[in-house]
Amino acid sequence: MRSYILLSEKQWHDELFMQLKDSIGGNWYRISDKAEFNLTRLNELHPDKIFIPHWSYIIPAEIFEKYECIVFHMTDLPFGRGGSPLQNLIALGHESTKISALRVVRGIDEGDIYCKRDLDLSGTAKEIFLRSVPEIASMIKEIIQEEPRPVPQRGDVVKFKRRAPSDSNVGQLKEIKELYNFIRMLDCEGYPNAFIENEHFRFEFTAGKIEDPNTISADVRIIKK
Repeated sequence: MRSYILLSEKQWHDELFMQLKDSIGGNWYRISDKAEFNLTRLNELHPDKIFIPHWSYIIPAEIFEKYECIVFHMTDLPFGRGGSPLQNLIALGHESTKISALRVVRGIDEGDIYCKRDLDLSGTAKEIFLRSVPEIASMIKEIIQEEPRPVPQRGDVVKFKRRAPSDSNVGQLKEIKELYNFIRMLDCEGYPNAFIENEHFRFEFTAGKIEDPNTISADVRIIKK
């Protein structure tokens, strides 16, 4: 019987794991802890494929050279290789994207492509991530059932830089739409929310809504320094 691993540290992929386990044959294992993702553990499970919808750490070469690791990246590769794809796309004004399923190799996001799916970028980061779940489920089913041969990436390479927490500071923004986009693209647990600060306080923004061309309403969390 074939075995598969779903690798993600995000809680919203628990439901994805249950969907896959219930709808696709084989033995399914869920790994969410970095300490558990090591060659010793994988040799015990001996997976045929490792599916990675979200993982914030580098995959060691000793793992991806022995096991077929497939990562899901939220850009139309080779456009958008690199970190923070969702945030970089929205900051650039994109309203839609593709999810690319690709083989993990030494180069960041340089692997061959198995398949792609369209994804709408409206709403908060959390809403977008949740919207991606059924698309990723469909892609995993296609990869297992149809066994497509991955093909090299084609097109101009555009690289994204991983965003730092300091990049969430909105103090220098001037346009309402730009501010709204910053609030929503960082509105998800595990991400540094959009913020401004002064000498004594930090103001963090979530649940942004454009009320009129000159007004945004939002929830504000105030932290004393």
